[in-house]
Amino acid sequence: MQPVRTGEDDRIEIMTYGSLVKKGDTYYITYKETQTIGFEGCTTTIKIAADGSRVAMLRFGPANAQLIIERDRRNICYYETEVGGLTLGVTGDGIECALSEKGGTAAFSYLLDADDPISIINRNTLEISVQKPN
Repeated sequence: MQPVRTGEDDRIEIMTYGSLVKKGDTYYITYKETQTIGFEGCTTTIKIAADGSRVAMLRFGPANAQLIIERDRRNICYYETEVGGLTLGVTGDGIECALSEKGGTAAFSYLLDADDPISIINRNTLEISVQKPN
């Protein structure tokens, strides 16, 4: 695998209402997408294993996506754009989960490739903070 070229970071911060539920050993964070990042009309669910072993990002609506992120493992995933769907390689390189039923934080990062492990497109890092209303 080639190292990801460093360059300018693009950062997006989104604050939204959603839900946090724990079922078994998995936390489910669900929220509605907004126009801010281009997925208005979609609902996203992020499933995070409490032990930090796996994350699934599932987006439903006009632009479906299913990304499975596991540390040091490459998965082939489906991603839909406004011009059509494509498959991407997704390799997880870090997952942290400090969630409880009351809220908390989670973070994960992954490499995206063009369905070829040596054609890395970019690296994404997501940091999630959940606060339950009082």
